[in-house]
Amino acid sequence: MASSDPAVSRRELANIELFRGASASTLDEARRSARRLSFAKDARIFDQGDPRVRAHALLEGSVRISQSGSDGAQIVIRFIGPGEIFGAAAAFADRRYPADADAMEPCVEVSWSETDLLRLISRHPQVAINALKIMGRRLHELQNRLREVSTQSVERRVAHTILRLVHQFGREAPHGKTIALPLRRKDIADIAGTTLYSVSRSLTSWERRGLLFTRDQTLTVVKVTDLRGIAEMIVE
Repeated sequence: MASSDPAVSRRELANIELFRGASASTLDEARRSARRLSFAKDARIFDQGDPRVRAHALLEGSVRISQSGSDGAQIVIRFIGPGEIFGAAAAFADRRYPADADAMEPCVEVSWSETDLLRLISRHPQVAINALKIMGRRLHELQNRLREVSTQSVERRVAHTILRLVHQFGREAPHGKTIALPLRRKDIADIAGTTLYSVSRSLTSWERRGLLFTRDQTLTVVKVTDLRGIAEMIVE
């Protein structure tokens, strides 16, 4: 369930990847057309196939992006953290959301209509450059994941997936880096392109070796270097 919030601040917009480096006047224009909402944990932010497209940016919390096939099977595409844009690609394609977006925890987001997004991009070069960089990074990530699924062992793919999550959501903790995300093993399996059994087997093995540990859907990597060695097949 969503609830409306007060207007977004200039400081909050400056922390969103789409507006990094933008001028104060650009941020003020974006503020005037923005809609801010809060979502409870497990709330649906938008549905796959919905034509009422808006460009969303996350201010607080985390979001799971998942896609369903014609057979009803659902897989996780990616996770969204604070400052990241999501749902905007639909404005440049068939104007329908290509996936579902669900709040993994209480979230605050801000969004713009397709018309307002395109106006901001056309009027402000920095916003346009940022949009291209975002799309480029995500395309590069998808290419890497496709290569991994096509050429690498399950263990290496799972290691790469965890390392990407550490890079995106990792926070320093007493025993290593904790992925600040309520993470399910199925989520890791979907991103790595493997089965829940294979992920459980790898995580159990690595936990026995002291590389990582899991507590209450929270995963902490104790030995990032060792995990990177598995991902890159480095043998000492």
